[in-house]
Amino acid sequence: MTELSNSTLSGWTGAAAILFDLDGVLTPTATVHERAWQELFDGFLKTVPGAPGYRESDYFEHIDGKPRFDGVRDFLASRDIVLPEGPLDDDPAHNTVHGLGNRKNRVFNDIVEAGGVKPYEGSVRFIDAALARGLKVAVVSSSRNAPAVLKAAGLSDDFPVVVDGVVAVAEGLPGKPSPATYEYAARLLGVPSEDCVVVEDAVSGIQAGRAGNFHSVIGVDRGAGRQTLFDAGATLVVKDLEELL
Repeated sequence: MTELSNSTLSGWTGAAAILFDLDGVLTPTATVHERAWQELFDGFLKTVPGAPGYRESDYFEHIDGKPRFDGVRDFLASRDIVLPEGPLDDDPAHNTVHGLGNRKNRVFNDIVEAGGVKPYEGSVRFIDAALARGLKVAVVSSSRNAPAVLKAAGLSDDFPVVVDGVVAVAEGLPGKPSPATYEYAARLLGVPSEDCVVVEDAVSGIQAGRAGNFHSVIGVDRGAGRQTLFDAGATLVVKDLEELL
């Protein structure tokens, strides 16, 4: 296993754990989420006369990193569209907040099942190096599909602690940009928040890390933009976690 260099770790002095976002940090499923959201709203907006079409920037401005139904609400608000909430398990065919969110989830799962999930090689090497140094690790994801994605990517055994959208709802934890899910993961690891490094690719996730009392917040720029992540509160920004080896 690769060891993390002392020079790299000098900026992490005292860190005992690393809390990873999943989509876009460990696996390229952020692009699958982008595709699923676009398919969802391309179809939905055709039913709304005069509504502006879906743009690539909408994902980063209104959806990225947020719990699924919050993403639906915030996107609809950007178009001044108001829909009923519907029940949490609403039929994906229904044009409600929960119906649209469940439709997006169905599209996402169909894409994942068809193509599988391959983790970022640099991220896998970084995880191995962190574990070799005795650091604790956890995944903190807004997605309700995190365990399935980790299993498909062959990463389940590395992460005994996974705080995903299902856990957040069960524990009554607000989603990112609140730091609550990251703070909960730190508690499950038995590590004080100030000794945990947060690793994120989404603005809302960086904001979550910044809002909490964490050791540092590392941004992984997969498209949000280096300066955008710094502006959101990142301590350090890299293109790939392999840069930290």
